[in-house]
Amino acid sequence: MTWPPDYHLHTPLCRHAEGWPVELAVRARSLGLREIGFSDHAPMPDAGFDDWRMGPEELDRYVAEVQRARTEFPELTIRLGLEVDYLPGLEDWIRELAARHPWDYLIGSVHYLDREWAIDNPAQKERWSDRDVADIWRAYAERVRQAADTGLFHILGHLDLCKKFGHRPEGDVREWFRPAMETAARHGTAIELNTAGLRKECREIYPSRDLLVLARECGVAITFGSDAHKPDEVGADFPAALALAREVGYAQSLRFEAGRAVPVPLPSR
Repeated sequence: MTWPPDYHLHTPLCRHAEGWPVELAVRARSLGLREIGFSDHAPMPDAGFDDWRMGPEELDRYVAEVQRARTEFPELTIRLGLEVDYLPGLEDWIRELAARHPWDYLIGSVHYLDREWAIDNPAQKERWSDRDVADIWRAYAERVRQAADTGLFHILGHLDLCKKFGHRPEGDVREWFRPAMETAARHGTAIELNTAGLRKECREIYPSRDLLVLARECGVAITFGSDAHKPDEVGADFPAALALAREVGYAQSLRFEAGRAVPVPLPSR
């Protein structure tokens, strides 16, 4: 089978991953992937914002490490991307990052609902205990909508990351995310099927089946990503992600080159 590109790969520069691009490329080649993309956590303007991303001074090294993998593995198509955190007020910083290098794509992700709390950070997990789960989910969905509305991102990352630790509100959450999906569709922004959720406490791909159905109904395109933080996670659970995409009615995904989206059919079974 020809696998879709894995567009969500990290490097040790984020301080919580193992394996440089050349090492992840070795793994990708062994799995038969023909295209991969690196999207490590982008710097924040404040180098001390948190301890799980590269600093602004390391961005050039990151690009050089991806270029090294391209040189050593010419048989692979290797894309250059970033996973960029969205918080209101960072739009100018994101535009500055976008202009620094010839990125193939930017993944816009929401980890923070405020500057003090990354909702998926295990070190801050206890903060869920004194907050209403439904309120967090609603706020998260609205922040995703805001990210989509900037038009700065090619892909929205792990759409329902708020389920990572297994916290789920009662009832149907689709209406909370509908404005985000309608906004993404209007801007031509894709979402990813991120298989890392299967390795977390929620034990489910990001997004859930229901939210993926909503995305398809709204006309939102998809990409695939393992969110690999070590070589053996490259392409992890792609058969399950492909099956889910087909099950809800997707027939194609997107490839990116120099910011341009190219629709391609999903691999045949």
